[in-house]
Order: sequence, then structure tokens, then C-alpha cells
Amino acid sequence: MLRKILLGTVCASALITTATVSLAQASQDIKSEQGTLEVTPVVTGLEHPWAVAFLPDRQGMLVTERPGNLRRVTVDGKLSAPLNGVPTVWAKGQGGLLDVVLSPDFKQDRMVYLSYAEGGGPDGKAGTAVGRGRLTEDFSGLKDFQVILRQEPKLSVGNHFGSRLVFDRDGYLFVTLGENNDRSTAQDLDKLQGKVVRIFPDGKVPKDNPFVGQANVRPEIWTYGQRNPQGAALNPWTGTLWENEHGPRGGDEINIIERGKNYGWPLATHGINYSGQPIPEAEGETAEGTAAPNHVWEKSPGLSGIAFYDADRFKVWQHNVFIGALVSQELIRLEFDGDKVVHEERLLGDWNKRIRDVRQGPDGYLYVLTDEENGGLYKVGLKQ
Repeated sequence: MLRKILLGTVCASALITTATVSLAQASQDIKSEQGTLEVTPVVTGLEHPWAVAFLPDRQGMLVTERPGNLRRVTVDGKLSAPLNGVPTVWAKGQGGLLDVVLSPDFKQDRMVYLSYAEGGGPDGKAGTAVGRGRLTEDFSGLKDFQVILRQEPKLSVGNHFGSRLVFDRDGYLFVTLGENNDRSTAQDLDKLQGKVVRIFPDGKVPKDNPFVGQANVRPEIWTYGQRNPQGAALNPWTGTLWENEHGPRGGDEINIIERGKNYGWPLATHGINYSGQPIPEAEGETAEGTAAPNHVWEKSPGLSGIAFYDADRFKVWQHNVFIGALVSQELIRLEFDGDKVVHEERLLGDWNKRIRDVRQGPDGYLYVLTDEENGGLYKVGLKQ
């Protein structure tokens, strides 16, 4: 039976904060193709925020900070102290506390899922881990946190962890995993580098995963050949999982994730090494037996969070997709004909802020996080 992911209403709630940050500035008006954007700061003073999740029933939002803090935010700019019960993270390079999502049954089980970089590998290396804990009734922390997935082996010295968490309509949990900047591992089915995995909410492996029962193959794997997936979301109209990932120097891409497919890295890529030299393993922009990307940027924007817009508040945005950009420091708006990109608009480029995450709020506004030492959460809409 299909299980819809619960979305709450974003509103102010009873304060539990020991630290508060008021709105840092008035809203800004910015021109766009579809009208005047109104950008309103919700909270600033966040240390490299990475992801935001919306709590139901007028309870605000949860925001992760990469150094290791999970905080609760209200839309009037109140910021809680760090919640307790959060796992210790490996906060080096691109590593730290990463994504956050709520259980599809959050109103009943209050489960919060986190992805993060975890140490303990050989020679001090790290990998991505996923765990869950129960949010306390007073919102002060997570109880009984338990790890449900570990990327193995641990190969990262600070790069390419992924990682986004997405529940599908049937309640399966998808996790995007970077290849730890170890290219060939994305093609190795005995490793969890460069993969999208599919598990039950408790970490168990579904029996219908494509590689279950094969010798020397990780049964969690759903797809492989990914490089560094920094955005993932469920298409609300089709129920399919969409993922975007960083190419090397050029070749950022969107992929529509299909069971058992090989998405090519490093055999197929539109990019080159940062040195300017070709990727050694690359056969070209395509390779036999691999799935071509849905859309490619030859010059990398540095893609991050992705959000499908299906709310009624701003009808001109319906069926648009919004993606954050870290390198070009923009919010990218895409229009589609079916699954094909037919138009692109770059927004918020005058900000000069790295956009790490973008989500559609239950109120129909977009919410974006800026990845800075003094980062912020901003509400974005159209003046009406």
C-alpha cells in the first residue's frame, strides 16, 4: 500500500530555545522571469548548514550543521541549542553532519533520520553512515539513536560522501553515496562507494533489490556508477527518484534513477580532471551498458539540493524543478516538457552565497540554505 510522506505546516511554535537569532535583515525583492522574487531571511548564524526538514503541526524545522549540530528553527527566527543524542561525526573536508529527513510515519513514531560522515576507517579514513533516533516530545534531542547503514569500506580522506535521504511512496529509504573520490569503486559491486542504495526504514535489505543473492555483491545496491550525488528527491507526479551529482571539471548531471542501472562514472563522463587532463578510465561521454544522464551541464554549477514544485501558492512554478548551486552560487529553475529540460533560469546570482539545500515548504514557499560559516535559512516566493 502506498504510504505518503507526511508534511506538516511550517509555523511558529512554543519556544525551547536557549539561543535565539532574529531576522538579520529585511526581505529583498529580486527580479525573475516569472515575477518579483521576495527573499526573506528566516534565521542566520548557522554554521555551514547542510539540510532542512519540516516538522508537522506547527512545530518548525530541523536543520543540520556540518560540524555536527542538529537544531530546531521556528519561522520567526528562533534557533534552539544543539539537540542532544546526535551521533559524533567526522567533520573534516566535506564530511560532517549531512542530510535530515523525517520518517513517513513521524506523527506516530517521531523518528528522525540523519546521514553523516563517520570515522574509524583504515589510516583515519571515513565513510557515510545513516542512522535514526526518536525526537523527544520536548524537542531537546534524539533518543536511542541507532546506525542502520554504513558505507563500506571507509575510503574517504574528506571528499565525496554524498549523501541524500529519500523515502519513496512505499516507505523504502533511498540513500545516495559518493565514491569517496576513489573513482573505480563506483563500478565495484562489492563496495558501497558511488551507489544509490535501497533499504527498509530499519536498515534491512528488501528481497527484491536487483542484486540480492549474487556472490560478492552488496545487496543494498539499487544503482551504481554515481560520482558524488548531492541532491535527490522523489518526483511527486511519477513517484520516481531523481538524483543530481557533481561531475569532475564539467559534467554535472541529473539522473532519473531506475532499478539496477549503471550510471557510468567513471567510464562515461562529460567532464575532465581538475588538472585539465582526461579521466583515465573514461571511454567518452557515453559507454556501452551505461545509462545516459537526463540532463548535463558542461560547465559545473556544483549542484546541491533539489526540489520539485507542486504547491498551489505560486502556480507559475508548478512542475518546475529548483536546484541549488554551490560553485556558481545560484538557485537554478528548470522547466520541463515531460522529463526533458526545455528552459533554465539562474536566480539569486547576486547573492554570492553557496546554496546547499532547497526544499518546498508546506506553506508553498521555497526554503534555501546557504553553506557558509555564518549561513542562513531563507524563504523564497513570488510577490503576489
